[in-house]
Amino acid sequence: MAAMEPLTLTGKYVVLEPLSHGHHDALVEAVRDGQLWKLWYTSVPAPEEMGAEIDRRLALQEQGSMVPFTTRLIDQVTGAPGRVIGMTTYMNIDAATPRVEIGSTWNAASSQGTGTNPDSKLLLLRHAFESLGCPAVEFRTHLLNHQSREAIARLGAKQDGVLRSHSRTRDGVLRDTVVYSILKHEWPMVRAGLEFRLAKLRSPR
Repeated sequence: MAAMEPLTLTGKYVVLEPLSHGHHDALVEAVRDGQLWKLWYTSVPAPEEMGAEIDRRLALQEQGSMVPFTTRLIDQVTGAPGRVIGMTTYMNIDAATPRVEIGSTWNAASSQGTGTNPDSKLLLLRHAFESLGCPAVEFRTHLLNHQSREAIARLGAKQDGVLRSHSRTRDGVLRDTVVYSILKHEWPMVRAGLEFRLAKLRSPR
């Protein structure tokens, strides 16, 4: 497996850049767009928790189990990097297999339904399969997070199973986790589907 170092991935609508403390204020502004932390089935940091969340992700990066990104729009007129809209990661990195999970993702409400999410997933999946040599890429979400489950299924990921009473939510309630994956031989079809979706979606603002 190629070294999992911080890197920048640039797509059509977004650029994924290495997370840093310098993103704090922009991420706070992004998470307030839709008050995403109030959705009970997600684990999105509240504005006052953003500093601790950045610290947590960077600590996991130091341990070698995560590569965290800040998601930033690309200005469709100038081509320059624009405003920050969220976060995503490679997580639960297994360098021996190699295998990664794409997760801990959230995007500002105003960017949802645009090309930002499929563009981000295309970048992360392409790097995982074509540069890192992963035989599989994993996704996990709350059993009751139907929006996330539908988005993962639209990628072309297959459901592997449900981990019952797998972890606790921020309020201490046990959650069931649904596990999905995309295998390397499935990647060409998934890539074609994402590229087709991106060609049809409206540009983010």
